[in-house]
Amino acid sequence: MSEDVLIKADPLRAYCTDLFVSQEMPREDAHIIADSLVEANLTGVDSHGVSRMGIYIKRLQEKMVNTKAQIKLISDYPAAAAIDGLNSMGAPISVQAMEIAIAKARTTGCAFVTINNSNHNGTAAYFARKALAHDMIGFSCTNAPSTMPPWGGITPFFGTNPFAVAIPADKQLPIVMDMATSVVARGKIILAGKNGKEIPLGWAISKDGEMTTDPKTALEGAVLPFGEYKGSAIALLVDVLSGILSGAAFGPHIASLYENFTDPQNVGHAFGVIDISKFGPADKFKQRIDQMILEMKALRPAKGVDQIKLPGEIEHFTRERRLTEGIPLSRPVLKELKELGTLCGVPYTLE
Repeated sequence: MSEDVLIKADPLRAYCTDLFVSQEMPREDAHIIADSLVEANLTGVDSHGVSRMGIYIKRLQEKMVNTKAQIKLISDYPAAAAIDGLNSMGAPISVQAMEIAIAKARTTGCAFVTINNSNHNGTAAYFARKALAHDMIGFSCTNAPSTMPPWGGITPFFGTNPFAVAIPADKQLPIVMDMATSVVARGKIILAGKNGKEIPLGWAISKDGEMTTDPKTALEGAVLPFGEYKGSAIALLVDVLSGILSGAAFGPHIASLYENFTDPQNVGHAFGVIDISKFGPADKFKQRIDQMILEMKALRPAKGVDQIKLPGEIEHFTRERRLTEGIPLSRPVLKELKELGTLCGVPYTLE
């Protein structure tokens, strides 16, 4: 029998918002962070959901992060901008950066915006998707503390360095790809450890370079890049765009989210937007995306596969189901959320 408990999204979002507000965070900023976490859970990306509340609150209480999301423009051009995140929480200032990129792309057709001096910002797709409502293609990426060796090594250098792309469609679902450059996001290993579960072989290695199924050993060692040298190369690209180009830290110079309570993280993010209408009619583009999707889904599926699925499709239907049924949260995660309520003076209302 599963130990998961189904929790509705709205009360979960409200509770997490109240936890952040208890730390003197403006409610608007608190809502964005809580919403980004709950959206991760809704879409099945539980590794980046409310299981992160504990470390977020701890860093706020340790004064490692500014409670109010503020930014400063370092440079500002028609199609580009560089932002200093002023050690703010990552999600609210990432939303601001996407809004800036969208506004610029309306005029210039394409825009690229970077942020330095930031912190963990959650799932990359949460920000890339902001472009969809404007008939634009959205791109988002972030670097992260080093947990993954370059291909051929065993010493961590890159972070999991995720990226996301969101592409609008007409009558079909938008194409939304969101992936870490490691085999899995490190958060999945952290969540497995919290829930007392093993991880599959091939996700991570020990500090001595041996394959492991133990989350604790994996977290002391390193996660592995997806696609071997290909994932390693893309991790490098993400670190260049979000770290070096932005002026943020890169690789091993990014402070650990979980272990370093002395130095600012100085995480870097990058966001890109393409206004489809500047290349041709947006409606025609979306209709052709529909055509592409339908032609792919009409292909003969492999043995054991019910139907061909596009990036973001599983997450979409998971979200629909969880909005109706509730979000499955493990007992350890709920216990932590309840303890956070006691710590922050916020009444626990989820069960």
